[in-house]
Amino acid sequence: MLAKLTPSKAAHWLGRQLLNRDDPAAFFDPLTTAINPMWVQQYTPARVERITAETADTKTFELKPAHRWGGFKAGQHVNVRIDIDGVRRTRTFSLSSPPARWHREGLVTLTIKRLPGGRVTNWLHDELKTGDVIGLTEAFGDFSIPEDKKPVLFIAGGSGITPILSQLETMALENYPGPITLLYYVRTQNDVIGKEKLDALHSRYPAFSLNIITTDEGSAPRYLNDQDLDSISDLTAREIFLCGPKGLMDLASDKLRQRGLNDEQLHSTFFAPPAPAQLSSSATGGEVTFSTSHLTVDSKGDANLLEIAEAAGLTPQHGCRMGICHQCTCTKTSGTVVNRLTGQVSGAGSESVQLCISIPQGPVALEV
Repeated sequence: MLAKLTPSKAAHWLGRQLLNRDDPAAFFDPLTTAINPMWVQQYTPARVERITAETADTKTFELKPAHRWGGFKAGQHVNVRIDIDGVRRTRTFSLSSPPARWHREGLVTLTIKRLPGGRVTNWLHDELKTGDVIGLTEAFGDFSIPEDKKPVLFIAGGSGITPILSQLETMALENYPGPITLLYYVRTQNDVIGKEKLDALHSRYPAFSLNIITTDEGSAPRYLNDQDLDSISDLTAREIFLCGPKGLMDLASDKLRQRGLNDEQLHSTFFAPPAPAQLSSSATGGEVTFSTSHLTVDSKGDANLLEIAEAAGLTPQHGCRMGICHQCTCTKTSGTVVNRLTGQVSGAGSESVQLCISIPQGPVALEV
């Protein structure tokens, strides 16, 4: 259309388009993407610089985000935004490189394991190539290195090592003074992610003790046991960081609490949705009003608010879909919702709720 207009009329047309839009970037991004995808404004574009195979089902993607990206702290996550068959997909992944590399080289890494049946992880492994551009959000999360420099124990399983790789490299660079121990549980030695990094850290960093434990190479499955924890000196004085499959994290948390560690010493981050609380289906469901969209739908209590909105044709912002990233937070103006993870019921008035973990309990109105 613009090609058929005089310069003055084209400028007038563009101005009218912008006046009718709340977000000018939503208008310009499709135009600029065709010219240079690194000019996108709705999210931070990041170019793939290198792809490295870690194991048979895990790859590390080295990315160069646009300079405006805000950086991160060791242990934090980002949401990755990609388009698959014309549909925008968003997933949460941990940054596996130290922040120092971002400051020094403008590079970050995501270490991603292929999940059986996973739409996004399989696409990343099979389709993403060097030179491609994907989207990143700003980093988030509070899985952070202790500021008081206390002794630390990391307990990781499988791909749960990814944020810990960032933390360990950062602690080594900062010459973290306290003792640091890693108990890393993998199926076999071939499933160790970041093996070269871990071995290099262990050889040059005297404060770091490394114990890689294979769970499937013996005659019977080998899980975290009391002997593993008995080997940790001054265990009750340590800050504990847990990351990996929920079964490992629950087992570790139970054993640590039995040994006198308190909840303030235990820090965890999820790589799978936490188990939902048991809810009564008769107590949930109801009419949901999306006031901004002028749309009202009925729900039966078998879906969260994000799923209800998507089924109604809406596309609210979201990220991890498991209650971690808070990207789907919006304002509930009336009604009550139940948190599907904790079972806690909200108040009846105006408050912020997370769409992906909230189930309506009677009529609910949302600013969506």
